[in-house]
Amino acid sequence: MDSDNLQKINSILDADVEIREKIKDQVTEFDKKTRTLSGILNRIHSTRSDQMPTLLETARPVLVSCRETTAALADIIPPHQFWKWKDMWSNSLRTAVFSATLMEYLQSGALLSLQEVAETLGIQPDWQDRFALSVEDYLHGVINLVNELSRLAVNAVTLGDFDQPIKISLFVKDVFAGFAMLNLKNDLLRRRYDSLKYDLKKIEEVVYDVSLRKLAPSTKQES
Repeated sequence: MDSDNLQKINSILDADVEIREKIKDQVTEFDKKTRTLSGILNRIHSTRSDQMPTLLETARPVLVSCRETTAALADIIPPHQFWKWKDMWSNSLRTAVFSATLMEYLQSGALLSLQEVAETLGIQPDWQDRFALSVEDYLHGVINLVNELSRLAVNAVTLGDFDQPIKISLFVKDVFAGFAMLNLKNDLLRRRYDSLKYDLKKIEEVVYDVSLRKLAPSTKQES
């Protein structure tokens, strides 16, 4: 290779190193925020329904602060290099998706769409070639949500909230039916989707026990 060619290659490599270090700094910050969110939201398993809004208000400012990090990452990534760097922040982004969808479920019982999650995290449409919420990252976050709700179904009964497992069951069945209609080519996503069957089975066992004992207000009314 001639010297000019080597110099150009070195310049490209140096630029990549600089970008990588800047991304690492922001991902470290993103990780801190998502770990804080996960820590706060883990308390749902020991929080009664009437106290849940207070817990969510504690988590909300942390979720909103993630917008600063997504904006910083979008500023760092050069145009048309999204796919080159996205693996560096995928885990943090999936945790943020999980947190946003869990908070919305606990507040309204609904599932945030991909676009709604992107808006919640401050991800702008004109960042598409630099920083975006991919379908895969969104779906991984939703699967994490279902995993967490299967735990909540069990723990809600322990706290005396017998209606919660029934609500979770209806929600998870709807999510599972949606996944069944997707043509999943990604092997990891496919395996994780298959694992949802075990979460659904776990939830159904809790619902069956609650219904059999007529513990939930809705089942008492039916009887």
